[in-house]
Amino acid sequence: MKARTLLLATNNPHKVAELQRLLREQPYRIVTPADLGLALEVVEDGATYAENAAKKARAFAQAAGMLSLADDSGIEVDALDGRPGIYSARYGGQGESDKNRVQLLLLELHDVPRERRGCRYVALIALAWPDGRLESFEGVCEGMVAWKPEGANGFGYDPIFYSPAHGMTVAQMPPELKDRISHRSQATRLAAGVLRSLPSTTRP
Repeated sequence: MKARTLLLATNNPHKVAELQRLLREQPYRIVTPADLGLALEVVEDGATYAENAAKKARAFAQAAGMLSLADDSGIEVDALDGRPGIYSARYGGQGESDKNRVQLLLLELHDVPRERRGCRYVALIALAWPDGRLESFEGVCEGMVAWKPEGANGFGYDPIFYSPAHGMTVAQMPPELKDRISHRSQATRLAAGVLRSLPSTTRP
């Protein structure tokens, strides 16, 4: 019986590590573009998370000839009318560091009171097959923007994404807690239901 293989359609090492954790119990051999020697950069010019995730998943599925999983995600801040949203990874300009993007967001919110600092993480996971089939799954995690970065775990905006229910930022959470509540974990769990339902005797 040929092992099923799932390609993570991302070159982001932080997302690779997180998705590998979230998918570790699935009956798949998880591979990365680096494992396949696949050098592919996809321009994320979609108008929604769904469009960007689908574009990445389909590009990698067709290039590698295998089932691929892509993620597009962002932070939406109420006081900024939902910005930076789909531009979260490019906030402040292409190539900016996570630290600089965090500081830019805090600067924009420097005089915004607690009651208007609500925000959410949104993740869209797309599964794409080489034949063009696509399925998408969304996860949302509510929180608020902290006053300053706290914690050394996670990546992106995790140091300022505060969870009132847990009394800490996502960057202060141990990985096992983040993996239970995060937007990406919610979307991945939905995708995992489809992955488990696929026939084990055929290659997806």
